[in-house]
Amino acid sequence: MAARKPPPKPQAPASDERALVLAAQRDPAKFAVLYDRHFERVYAFIVWRVRDRAAAEELTAEVFYKALVGLPKYEWRGAPLAAWLFRIAGNAIADQKTRAGRKSEIHDAISDHPSLADPAETTLNDLQRIELHARVYRLVDELPEIQGRVIRQRFLEQRSVREIALGLGKTPGAIKQLQFRALRNLRAQIGGGHGE
Repeated sequence: MAARKPPPKPQAPASDERALVLAAQRDPAKFAVLYDRHFERVYAFIVWRVRDRAAAEELTAEVFYKALVGLPKYEWRGAPLAAWLFRIAGNAIADQKTRAGRKSEIHDAISDHPSLADPAETTLNDLQRIELHARVYRLVDELPEIQGRVIRQRFLEQRSVREIALGLGKTPGAIKQLQFRALRNLRAQIGGGHGE
């Protein structure tokens, strides 16, 4: 015999939710009611998209932290609070993917090293891997100054191309070109070749 699902929790009318939001804006301790009410839906929204339980738990915590911090500025516009939480969640997922992409670009330069092409077949021990990673970061210091700045800002400071472009007074296209050249130089240095 199949187990019965519990009846869905009745959703509060918009006026009730608005009252809860206003109460939490006055007293952050009352945010717990909103947290309890929306946690499962936000977690399900995230886990369905990232497909990794640990990452989903971390992102869900981040969403509710950002919601709590941003609640004083939240303006009620008649839409359910869940819509705002889902927007925060969507942005958090996108930010996580961006951070992961940036990290993978610098690690791709390392992975292009012949002895690291297939970790299952490599004979390097952990100490040698650490030394290779350290070498890459030392090589960043040997890049032309502007390329090194772009690499440090993109991968260590996690800045966007647009942010770097604004800070350096260049176009986003110029920053992408500098990043491309820097990564090419790093690959050449690691592989024993010569960069620009």
